[in-house]
Amino acid sequence: MRDQALIKKFADILGVESVFTQESDLLTYSYDAAGLPGQAPWLALRPQTLEHLGRAVKVCHEEGLPLTVRGAGTNLSGGAIPRPDGVVLLTSALKRIIEINQADMYAVVEPGVVTAQLFAATLAHGLFYPPDPGSQAVSTLGGNVAENSGGLRGLKYGVTRDYVMGLSFFDSEGNLVHTGARTVKCVTGYNLAGLMVGSEGTLGVFGRIILKLIPPPAAAKAMVAVYERMQDASETVAAIIAARILPATLEFMDNFTIRTVEDYSRAGLPREAAALLLIEVDGHPAQVEEEAARVQEICRQHGARVQMAQDAAQRDKIWEARRAAIPALARLKPSIWLEDATVPRSQIPAMIAALTEIAAKCQLTIGTFGHAGDGNLHPTIVYDKRDPDQRQRVAAAVEAIFERALTLGGTLSGEHGLGLTKVRFLADEVGPATIAWSRRLKAALDPKGILNPGKAIGG
Repeated sequence: MRDQALIKKFADILGVESVFTQESDLLTYSYDAAGLPGQAPWLALRPQTLEHLGRAVKVCHEEGLPLTVRGAGTNLSGGAIPRPDGVVLLTSALKRIIEINQADMYAVVEPGVVTAQLFAATLAHGLFYPPDPGSQAVSTLGGNVAENSGGLRGLKYGVTRDYVMGLSFFDSEGNLVHTGARTVKCVTGYNLAGLMVGSEGTLGVFGRIILKLIPPPAAAKAMVAVYERMQDASETVAAIIAARILPATLEFMDNFTIRTVEDYSRAGLPREAAALLLIEVDGHPAQVEEEAARVQEICRQHGARVQMAQDAAQRDKIWEARRAAIPALARLKPSIWLEDATVPRSQIPAMIAALTEIAAKCQLTIGTFGHAGDGNLHPTIVYDKRDPDQRQRVAAAVEAIFERALTLGGTLSGEHGLGLTKVRFLADEVGPATIAWSRRLKAALDPKGILNPGKAIGG
């Protein structure tokens, strides 16, 4: 039963229009993009200011209310699924780009700013924010930091953590904590920003984020390498990296994904190809010409037919096709299960071969695409979760994928986080002592256990 006095307390702090109690509203915030069963929270709150955000966290602490922060809900590991006895804090009203500093090349943003909006705003100022998760058109920067999101440009430019210069966040009691700075160097106190990035909302609630910006590349060239054998494509990836070339993007698609994307987007992809590599090099014009020529040669040495984008429109079409992979696959069956187990780049051929074996053994359709250049593949299983037999086979396939990735020296997650979906496998990667240490840290910083309970490290 809802405590009407507590609801009124939140309404007095935030305004009645920022407190959601209707079942239809709460169901909206009951799930994320992971495909797990949702559960509606007791209450949803939409703070309009930094002060309101902190006061809401403070009340949750005082009342012992489990608290889950939600941006756009694009999380792929169940990290935004709330507790039924808890509160969802929505960041959608905290969407200001507070500053873009051209002289010192940084931006200050609120957590609800959409990733693509910051990207566009920085370009308008002659600057560049590289992280580009596949959901960038809707995902928010607070969620990107909480999950340490990657993206297509991660191979050359790194991931979200490489651009976080500082944070202001509320601890579990609602106190505002500052870490980092607007300066390139800062070793004042503990590196709390490094701890918070990728913490999946379990250690604090972001209020402001300082992000590093860089000059945009002066030139770029994109190409599609078409292969008759998937093994040749995977070996090309290792060969490009071995040649000490770091493309801005180096993406992989298998034949099933190619055909599915082509049916969905009509992008002109070669349906007969066993695999594609979508590649872009960028930088100084002379460097781009040299590296593009070397990459083309390596691809051809491995049996590829290479198609160069002739202009910006063709280049954009290539990346639109790649970004269409998830929505295209999602149309095929009622359910999809998207993974992101990641292996060292040299192990890409072995991992792709393993995915083929796992699909056959579990009698499932798996479309594989992803950031091959940094070893981050996205095997995507299309199925019907209403069928218990299919659910069981999917669970077996996912476990086999994780086991093989770890055997190859990889990790459970390259960019989606552990959330609820992978946390039970954590001990297989890091061991019980690491989990115990992490839980002691969590208990010290969040003694009532209200911050996104059960995610990232379990417990």
